[in-house]
Amino acid sequence: MFAPSQNDVRRFFCDAWRKQCERMPMTPLEVLAADWIAEHPEYHADLADVDAALAAVFDVESGRTNPFLHLSMHLSISEQVSIDQPRGIKQAFELLAARRGSAHEAQHEVMECLGEMMWASQRSGLPPDGERYIECVRGRATRK
Repeated sequence: MFAPSQNDVRRFFCDAWRKQCERMPMTPLEVLAADWIAEHPEYHADLADVDAALAAVFDVESGRTNPFLHLSMHLSISEQVSIDQPRGIKQAFELLAARRGSAHEAQHEVMECLGEMMWASQRSGLPPDGERYIECVRGRATRK
């Protein structure tokens, strides 16, 4: 199982963005990460300085979104949709994206569902409930 440290994740995103900016060769995962970073110009400064990124603290009190968590969730959702895991997420996501007219906005809504599922799992000590997750996304796709 791949279990990167916080610093590994931060370095990955900073390196992907640097490579994108410098037009260097990139892996497919780096390309996907750089594409999501490009969608979030508010994070560009956070990713420009690796040392500052490694030292940064993003806690609730600061009122700032953790760019590394946010971008990691984009990558996770992209992967889930690409392999339809949990089963049904691809269709639910596509419905939501069509409803919102934006895959990016749909991803942000899916993040809410993913966050709720992970919070419930941590709180209960039970495995993540993929069916509940899919139902949450479907509900957002069908809500007026």
